Amino acid sequence: MSTILIVEDNEKNMKLVRDILQFKGYRTIEASTGNEGLALARQHQPDLILMDIQLPDINGIEALGIIRADASLAKTPVVAVSASVMPDEQQKIVASGFDAYVTKPIDLKSFVATVEKFAGVPAKK
Repeated sequence: MSTILIVEDNEKNMKLVRDILQFKGYRTIEASTGNEGLALARQHQPDLILMDIQLPDINGIEALGIIRADASLAKTPVVAVSASVMPDEQQKIVASGFDAYVTKPIDLKSFVATVEKFAGVPAKK
């Protein structure tokens, strides 16, 4: 079973993403800050990390830099999940090295397709 780390500080967004992923058969781990996400990533070695950009401590771009510099996590796919709709902001996010970018509000079909691309399709329960 694929494990997905969700790093998201908004409780409603966290619940939505968690519910979608668990319904699809993924195991989820949750963090509400960038530093907590980094600690959980090191501890659990997830198959995929879904990273919010605006976090209360370090932002998602900073967290990605730390993940990429960590040999045990460097190859882990990291998908940015953000409500940033300004083109220059999106450009900055994509240029920072994320494997993919998902906008909020989440489009269910494209979100699930992106997750399956990086974490694999979970076996049916």
